[in-house]
Amino acid sequence: MNYENILVEVRGAVAQVTLDRPKVLNALNTATLRELDAALSELVANREVRAILLTGAGEKAFAAGADIQELAQLSAVEGQQLALRGQRIFDRIENCGKPVIACVNGFALGGGCELAMACTFRIASENAKFGQPEVKLGLVPGYGGSQRLPRLIGKGAALKLLLTGEMVSASEAFRLGLVEEVVPPGQLLSRGEQIAQAIAAVAPLAVEKCIEAVHAGYDLPLRQALDLEAGLFGLCCATGDKAEGTKAFLEKRPAVWQGK
Repeated sequence: MNYENILVEVRGAVAQVTLDRPKVLNALNTATLRELDAALSELVANREVRAILLTGAGEKAFAAGADIQELAQLSAVEGQQLALRGQRIFDRIENCGKPVIACVNGFALGGGCELAMACTFRIASENAKFGQPEVKLGLVPGYGGSQRLPRLIGKGAALKLLLTGEMVSASEAFRLGLVEEVVPPGQLLSRGEQIAQAIAAVAPLAVEKCIEAVHAGYDLPLRQALDLEAGLFGLCCATGDKAEGTKAFLEKRPAVWQGK
């Protein structure tokens, strides 16, 4: 598909999606979210794609939030509908079955921070800034920020950011647990590519089931979560990838994964 607000590039087993509105700091208007959703559907359906990098064009921003001009016109009903639509898209990113790695350069604010949090994990450049400044607009986060942030960094730390609307640096985001790695700006995408290629080299069904096990089991009591894990382990045992992986290991050769 041809997109106006994003760029999509597929390099073998790794795809890169770039938010491409640098003049407005890659703000997430309705059209951009619609294109992001369509691109994700296309990449998830592509069996050759094993991992997805998500980043923003330019050096200033990953995504500096929602489009304020759109927000200014919303009624209560329209606001709720917008939030639910964005939440559905971000839920799909989180649960698409393939790792989506946020490569955060510059500002990740409001909806941009929420988008990064919906990804499987986050790598930040040293110049990245994170925040949920919705209270400064008379709003609460609408795309999952009030729910994912405390799950990532804890209730108290999340409330501090949510109630002040303050930004934090990449190093502080790393300390809090909001990002998993911080790298120099010039190494952001190469590091993301390196991790994506490492994931692409292992069994795709196992990757999918690992993501499912963590997401589905996270809020369950431990005993139920362990039962979930055992069930997924059993499903993997019936796959061709498990047969190939164990055979390749015993034969001391690289496995050839089929995703079956």
